[in-house]
Amino acid sequence: MDPEIQKMREVVLVYLDRSGGLQKFVHDCKKYNDSKQSYAVYRFIISINPSDIAELDATLGNYILHNPLQAAQIFQSVCFVAIKTLSLIEQLQTEAQISILLKPTHLPPLPSYVLSLSAYPFNYTSQRFYMSEGIVIAMGTVTKYTQGARFLCTEETCPFSEGFRCIRVHCPGATESATVRTDFVCSLCSSPLQEDMKFRVLGDKQIVEIIDAKILNALKGYSIDKSYFRIQAFTLFLRDELANKMTIGNHYRIIGIPACVQNGLQVTACIEVNSVQLYKPNGPSFVNDNFKYLLSLTSSSCWRFTAVLANIFASQVVPPGTYNTLKLAILLSLVQTCEKENADYLDLLIMTSDTLVIDRLLNYSLCLLPRGIRHPPSSDIFPSVSKDKHGTGSASIQACSAVLAKGGICYIGDLSSYKKDKLELLQSVLESRTTTVFIPGKKYGEEADQQVTVSVQTNFWSFVDVDSSSKKHLQKENFLIGQMDVSLIPVNLVDGFGLLIYNEFPSCRLSSPVVHHTLKKAINPEAMLYKVSQQFRTQDYEEFILFARNLHVELSSEAESLIQGYYLASRRVRRDSIHGSTLSASALKILISLAKAHAKLSLRQRVLEEDAVIAVLLLESSLTLKHGTSALCVAPNPVFPFDLSDENSLQQRDIYLMQCHHQLLKFIAAYSPGIHINTNEE
Repeated sequence: MDPEIQKMREVVLVYLDRSGGLQKFVHDCKKYNDSKQSYAVYRFIISINPSDIAELDATLGNYILHNPLQAAQIFQSVCFVAIKTLSLIEQLQTEAQISILLKPTHLPPLPSYVLSLSAYPFNYTSQRFYMSEGIVIAMGTVTKYTQGARFLCTEETCPFSEGFRCIRVHCPGATESATVRTDFVCSLCSSPLQEDMKFRVLGDKQIVEIIDAKILNALKGYSIDKSYFRIQAFTLFLRDELANKMTIGNHYRIIGIPACVQNGLQVTACIEVNSVQLYKPNGPSFVNDNFKYLLSLTSSSCWRFTAVLANIFASQVVPPGTYNTLKLAILLSLVQTCEKENADYLDLLIMTSDTLVIDRLLNYSLCLLPRGIRHPPSSDIFPSVSKDKHGTGSASIQACSAVLAKGGICYIGDLSSYKKDKLELLQSVLESRTTTVFIPGKKYGEEADQQVTVSVQTNFWSFVDVDSSSKKHLQKENFLIGQMDVSLIPVNLVDGFGLLIYNEFPSCRLSSPVVHHTLKKAINPEAMLYKVSQQFRTQDYEEFILFARNLHVELSSEAESLIQGYYLASRRVRRDSIHGSTLSASALKILISLAKAHAKLSLRQRVLEEDAVIAVLLLESSLTLKHGTSALCVAPNPVFPFDLSDENSLQQRDIYLMQCHHQLLKFIAAYSPGIHINTNEE
């Protein structure tokens, strides 16, 4: 025996003893032994820490990292000797029956161990461990594969005609035909081998496709990065305990062995996954100094900081001071994005006649998040099913805009351009935040039909062109005061969006800056037209949004009482004799989401009454557009009643909002007397 191999075997035994792997191995053997059943293959998973192995023996450490299949054979021989010496599995006969799967805890943080899905050349020929990462864009259903099988020689006099001498075990990248087929011959007498079917060992297999996270930049409506790159989806094989460990739309880091799989005349590069880890990038731990300075300047009021933020936001697309209500709503929606279950969502539906500018503004805002997706009209918004292209014939669930925008924004464009069935599906998703994919069993080789529920964790943005929609149908005549005609869109769908915003075309006084801005940008797209664009760059807003959305905020008792009081009062005021209350049950969630978002945008971790006032004014304005004015009777543009040009205008706005606060307290006292709220008589 090679002395170097013998030395590595000794090191393996020492490592297993020190790391606790030997104890786990003995425990796994006990489960096999207790079953009293003979298997063709006994499968063991051994966790490997490459750093600890390298400290014990550098040669073995290098062997595991660069020749994992051969290294597994060394572990196999050590485990076989341990089983026989300690009599761990009575049914085991030969070393070939042991299948060892080495799982490294990590790989060295060096470029040579990283397999980039977008880099060229793609090194898939060396069967060693690599680390890679990407976003899951397609998932197949779980099917069966052969882990191992027992073959017997058809020549009765041959020693291989009995026992467990001829064992075939699945290797990374191998197809089913490489493990079991009918043309194998005996290595001893060259007679045909025949499989003993009762000893076939089956395992679970799932085919997943991932793609480099750079694809998200290509799916944004507007991008600062002008670089060009080629991206291609890549196939992963998840086996046994890793099946169903991935979720469509999530970002993962994986360790695996690349291989080539041949399907007819087609060869596909793939990775046999060894370990899976959910990847969650950390947000910035600070904000730009200019934002800190602005926060200190506006610290005298809880409303000023967010007002200035909205006023100067997106100055690369629209002049400062225009579309302030819409820009504030966009910022609130941006900071209310996360990948948590039961998150606070904030969807926006904009009624406008100025679709070109609004589209540019929404496109620009998407790039502030890692996952801002503009939905292309030619594809599906929600997941669809297709036949797996790797020859299995099973179903594969394909990702879509809404799933790829997980934890971000899905901008679906003009809502009136979608057909009725798409709008009904969107309404269902807005209500439940899930969508169900139906998989017919007959079509995809399954015995029964399946239904797979996919979580949709994203905010939706959309707009409706008021001018075009008014031409498509007859206008209603019996409008209430303040109510808009939104009859082109189903009422329940409109209620599904958190905020309905009517963005009128800027008045004659404001249209001039917009026209000048558009003309100057057309002549010189890269020009910085305003000083504020240099002080608060797009990159600064990106960092600010990522920092603010990670803040954990809690409702104060005062804010909670104000929100509950307004909600109960509005349910009593907004009702008719036929349908009851016109206020949807989701309105309370929307109020809380708005208040939390305003606190985050103010870089606070506690929701104050001032945040609740802004939430109420925005929602009441939205409800007025849907159902007409109520007894609260807010102004058409309650959050920004006039232009913000200097400190005096900010002071006037504070006075106005305090009056709104006082008016809100009186409204609650009149229509929801059971709610106790501390009023400030000052």
